[in-house]
Amino acid sequence: MERLRTRTLGSLVVVATTLILVSGCASQSDSNNAHPIPSTSPTPTVSATPTISPTVSAAPSSTSTSITYTNAKYGFTFSLPKSWKGYSIVLGTWQGNDMKTGAVSETGVMLSIRHPLWTSSSPRQDIPIFIFSLTQWNSLTKEVFHIGAAPIPPSELGRNGRYVFALPARYNYAFPTGYQEVEQILQSNPLHPYA
Repeated sequence: MERLRTRTLGSLVVVATTLILVSGCASQSDSNNAHPIPSTSPTPTVSATPTISPTVSAAPSSTSTSITYTNAKYGFTFSLPKSWKGYSIVLGTWQGNDMKTGAVSETGVMLSIRHPLWTSSSPRQDIPIFIFSLTQWNSLTKEVFHIGAAPIPPSELGRNGRYVFALPARYNYAFPTGYQEVEQILQSNPLHPYA
């Protein structure tokens, strides 16, 4: 009986130790992959030097509770809280790698909405939006290519007759300042495609 009790106790210790190790590895993995500015490099294949572009049609319009970013080029609007007044738009690119060869097979625009309090010494969470053609999105969902090392595909925010707008996988895994606010904004379905 004592031998059975010792064996059961030993099994429980092994299970508990395994759970602690797995949990620790998962959190260590996230911290090893952390990056200070997720919007400029949400995945290893995104362009490292996006620029603020004055050429994007981005006219904020105030309402009683929010402001609206309008992108006439791609055909969508995005609602933001009033606290984001003075936001900027940062343009970058995403790259997709062929599932068979690993070579870059697709590229596209990544547009990030940046909080007005963002500075290089105190970065805040951006709202990154991948823009796909319908053909690219179909290829991505059929796993013809993938974006980044994460085994999780981007999640669709909306689409119009020409483009699909998507949130990069694990865009906020570094948990920068403001990430909770961005999560709340995204829960309100702020992207509204048109055209």
